[in-house]
Amino acid sequence: MPAVLKNKFWAMLDLIRFKKPYGTLLLLAPTLWSLVVAAGGAPPWKLLAIFVIGTFLMRSAGCVINDIADREFDAHVERTRNRPLPSGRLTVPEAALIFGLLLAGSLVLVFQLNRSARILSLVGAGLAVLYPFSKRFTSVPQLVMAVAFGWGSVMAWAAVRNSLETPLIMIFLANLCWATAYDTIYALMDREDDLRIGVKSSAIFFDRYTWVAVGFLFGLSSFFFVLLGLTAHLGIVYYLSIAAATGWFFVQVWTIRHPLNRQIAFSMFKSNVGVGLLVLLGLVLDYRF
Repeated sequence: MPAVLKNKFWAMLDLIRFKKPYGTLLLLAPTLWSLVVAAGGAPPWKLLAIFVIGTFLMRSAGCVINDIADREFDAHVERTRNRPLPSGRLTVPEAALIFGLLLAGSLVLVFQLNRSARILSLVGAGLAVLYPFSKRFTSVPQLVMAVAFGWGSVMAWAAVRNSLETPLIMIFLANLCWATAYDTIYALMDREDDLRIGVKSSAIFFDRYTWVAVGFLFGLSSFFFVLLGLTAHLGIVYYLSIAAATGWFFVQVWTIRHPLNRQIAFSMFKSNVGVGLLVLLGLVLDYRF
């Protein structure tokens, strides 16, 4: 492979965060919760494959449109200045082409779903495009991101049951609070740079009360997880997983209550992948036993 093409290939992988799968796993978690509950613990393999692959494609597309929208901001932020677009390793037209290909792949998968899920997918695509620009007009863009990250759960439920029901609402609300909280922790890494260049974030909006806001959101998330258990008639194994997740929420809040550096904030953010997997494990085992 010629050196130029090789460099473009590696830049493309960096653009879609191929080596950083935690974003995909966080996006996938509520989708799988929804699939498992909607299908009574045994979701069809075809749907599992569609939503796992589709989550990877849409998360990758979200990264691309985010970098296109933020390319000028990213050049002034320490953590992002070496991304493919601000560093010049890829051009905007090249990134736009990658975005189009990812959307095309997602569209192929969407047409394997029922009509309800296909219609809902249009909203999901709109949310993916909206989020990067929300940093310009809302003080809490993390909330927009959380809606986008939870939309897969809505599509998954519709794909299984062709309807929207109360347990889905609990899943969506639990994820909305959880995702807003962990993305606020993520925003702590760039707080000083964001203040300097004028980008809005929940870490700036809540300021010294960020730990209070995150604690409140985590608490609400646990509350909606409990309501999910009640409305979906889940058992003790599920509730034990929620208790463990709530314990880890407390540790995160306690940690960010004190001054922390970028590495600790990033570690706290990534640890939420474990929370998503813990809840999923609790759901799967509860249906098995």
